[in-house]
Amino acid sequence: MPTGILQYILTAWVYLQPALEIFILTFIFYKILYYLRGTRGSNILAGMLIVLLILTAGADFMKFEVLSWALSGLWTLLATAMIVIFQPELRRAFAQMGSMSFRQQDRKKEVITEITTAVLNMANRKIGALMVIERKIGMRSIVEDAVKLDVKVNAMILESIFYPNSPLHDGAIIIKNDRIIAAHAILPLSRDENFAKFLGTRHRAAVGITEETDAVVVVVSEENGNISVACRGSIRYDVKVDKLLRYLSALLMASDDNSFLNIFGSMEDNSHEGFSQGDEQ
Repeated sequence: MPTGILQYILTAWVYLQPALEIFILTFIFYKILYYLRGTRGSNILAGMLIVLLILTAGADFMKFEVLSWALSGLWTLLATAMIVIFQPELRRAFAQMGSMSFRQQDRKKEVITEITTAVLNMANRKIGALMVIERKIGMRSIVEDAVKLDVKVNAMILESIFYPNSPLHDGAIIIKNDRIIAAHAILPLSRDENFAKFLGTRHRAAVGITEETDAVVVVVSEENGNISVACRGSIRYDVKVDKLLRYLSALLMASDDNSFLNIFGSMEDNSHEGFSQGDEQ
């Protein structure tokens, strides 16, 4: 490498190094504060910082040398205090980091199991339900107009939400990762004229949202208890529970973005199941 180019790279690195360090520190502090948001320790830390800032500013302004010296020592001890204050959060964070890759698949399996259990119970009692499982494409606009929640996916909670005459039983729920993030959500209806005539509003809403996003939607009919699964503008109706479990596993746990029809095509169909729009012609 010519000496001139090497010298240029070294000179550029001298100027870039401080900016890179600032970026790294900013990113670390942002991630720490983001993770600690909403915890009890965050309120304690905020209170301590405010008090120390006020005392430090006052001591410097009033030229209190002894107090300024004592406060400088407190700032040094703040790092140790943070470890004590945020001990539960730090322990949980390190535990999550150590098991992140394993826990992610386990959480998906738990969500699929809870959804399948709730769907089976509601289908047996003919309780209508509409569950949207978010994947890569977000649904912020729909969530903003719905009732926001932050509840871990649980079969009993899902059943209680859709129980007849409950305040949130109308509309859909939105599931993101392993959390129920919204209920009473209004979904866009499919405008496809070829949509099966015997399917109702819930099914049209299920297809409508999957035409706009890559979400997976599970529908339970309140008329006959039939289970349907929709994705990518297609819907599979009268799905049995064993196949529901297989479909959700294939759609939610696959590393690549398999199309809905490809997944169905790779599985055996029984005579009671069929497609609406999106069928193979």
